[in-house]
Amino acid sequence: MTALTLFELVIRSMRKNIKHYYLYFFALILSVVLYFVFATLQHDPSVVERSGGSMGAAFKVAGILLLFIAGIFVVYANAIFLKRRSREIGLYQLIGLTKGSVSRLLIIENSLLSAGALAIGICIGILVSRVFLLLLMKTIGFDGFIEVEFSTAAVIQTVIVFIAIIILTSIQMVVAVYRNTLLGLFNAEKKGEHPKKPKAFRSAFLAILGMVLITFGYWLSGRMLNALLLINMIVVLFTTILGTYLLFRVAIGWLLYQIRKRKQGHLGLNNSLSIAPIMHRMKGNANSLTIITVLSAMTLTMLAGVYSLYYSTEKELRLVYPFDFSFDDFWYEDGQEASAKFISELDKQNISYTYSTVETLQVEGEFEEGSALELISTSFRATIISDKQLQQAGVDIEVSESDAAYLYDAGIYWLLKTMDVPFNVELTNDDIESMKVVKVNEGNAVNSSASTQLVVKDAFYQELKDLFLKDKNGSRIASIYAINVSDWDQLVEASAIFKRINEKNDRVRFDYYSQYVSSMENNGLYIFIAGFLGLVFLISTGSILYFKQMTEAEQERSSYATLRQLGFTVQDIMRGIVRKQVFVFGLPLLIGLLHSIFAIKAASFMFMSDITVPATIAMGIYALIYLVFAFLTVGYYRKTVKAAL
Repeated sequence: MTALTLFELVIRSMRKNIKHYYLYFFALILSVVLYFVFATLQHDPSVVERSGGSMGAAFKVAGILLLFIAGIFVVYANAIFLKRRSREIGLYQLIGLTKGSVSRLLIIENSLLSAGALAIGICIGILVSRVFLLLLMKTIGFDGFIEVEFSTAAVIQTVIVFIAIIILTSIQMVVAVYRNTLLGLFNAEKKGEHPKKPKAFRSAFLAILGMVLITFGYWLSGRMLNALLLINMIVVLFTTILGTYLLFRVAIGWLLYQIRKRKQGHLGLNNSLSIAPIMHRMKGNANSLTIITVLSAMTLTMLAGVYSLYYSTEKELRLVYPFDFSFDDFWYEDGQEASAKFISELDKQNISYTYSTVETLQVEGEFEEGSALELISTSFRATIISDKQLQQAGVDIEVSESDAAYLYDAGIYWLLKTMDVPFNVELTNDDIESMKVVKVNEGNAVNSSASTQLVVKDAFYQELKDLFLKDKNGSRIASIYAINVSDWDQLVEASAIFKRINEKNDRVRFDYYSQYVSSMENNGLYIFIAGFLGLVFLISTGSILYFKQMTEAEQERSSYATLRQLGFTVQDIMRGIVRKQVFVFGLPLLIGLLHSIFAIKAASFMFMSDITVPATIAMGIYALIYLVFAFLTVGYYRKTVKAAL
């Protein structure tokens, strides 16, 4: 057979198999579009200009994850595509084509399909990339005009990546041709797994073990904050994944077998269309459902966590920076002089503000041994502050006990909030052995990340001040000069003045507004990347389940035809099919949501504010989009059942 004849056979085969190709072709185009859009954003001048180095590094890491997800998606779609064409591949060999000729035929087909998908995908990507760029700039708070430029680098990067994927899928096709016998190719679509009677003791043990592992993982996830933090994270991940696999592979299989046994094999129509197909494919389903469940949980956790970070940016920053601007005698040689210069500039620009002075006592201290703070140094520099002075400066803090303190330290709040109160802190003063902390509060009492802040009653503060200054043991008085701008619209101009005044001060901290802008940019970038990767994963897993169910629907078409001939209506058959889809789509989603809830709960130590609302919103949106694929699958089954007769 000449090369021309082989090429003609390829064209004829492609025309004939359009109904088989469209799934694989769709998967290729979708993967190209998503990757090209991401590559375009990575190389876009407006993104690069605003990003510095942070966005570039984030895009590179996300690009690797995207490549991994897209590669798995295309390879899995190709596997389904090959299985649906197995009979055709067998016929080619039956009429005399060698396995080498069949392999070349498939490689040429794959190359033509992939080249077409690459061209179409890049064209679509060029059209939709502006939408994603606008969305990215919106999330990072940029409102200026954006012009999308054609990126040759993005095209080259996309082409190189998908040439590698084409080579991978071509190898997959060659392996499929050479590994399968002629008989195996003709029976590939009929393969199933005959349900075996599970060994009672072994199944019960493994099922209970799976539940115990998941429960233990959930329990440990709420107790990870200690010296073995990294090991605890690995153990939680391992026990949850293994427990999930045992749940699908053993526990659910055993439960379905018990239902079948109780009915003595007479399952009835609904169970025959739901339980029986699942049992016959339990091994394959266990593997795929475990992977989808675990990855769904990870994706949900990522989305919920990043959205919570973005959602709570303003609130958490205000907790860390109670004042818009502050000067003090610790960071400045003369904080009062620096604040006076800043105020003078504000007056020149007619910016309204409030000004106050808060006196603080700087001392050395140590946390008591055996606390959660053993993860870091237990010694600290304490800033003791009067609650009365804070109230006069506009910070609403009132200590309830006359000889106790409220503790503030945004930097280590995630550890402090795990400590049981009251607890004692040791102070370096002979007359005061320890101070009782009765409450650990979120954020900071003043704009300071250099020390732990202890807020006490004003009378107690004056007493401590006299004792420490008399002792002269490394203690000192440092005043904080706080300025709050009355109008938010004037905060931008005030922030520019603050930066200009402090250009030569290498030790100066950022003001609230500049930190807000920086955090919104970073968190906006993270939520965009997380949302983009989550969308890619969601489409990939949803499509994989959809493709898999389409294949099963085609395999079961003859059964539906028989049932229709026996007098069963479409609605009768669909009731059983819907129950099957509840298992295939609903169970991984339900368990994935449960896993992510505990994962988010474990990760909540990173947040000072309540993240219940943003996490619930993120999970709800994910679940709704995921369920769209379930409805599409049910619709395809309905179409198949109607056409079966």
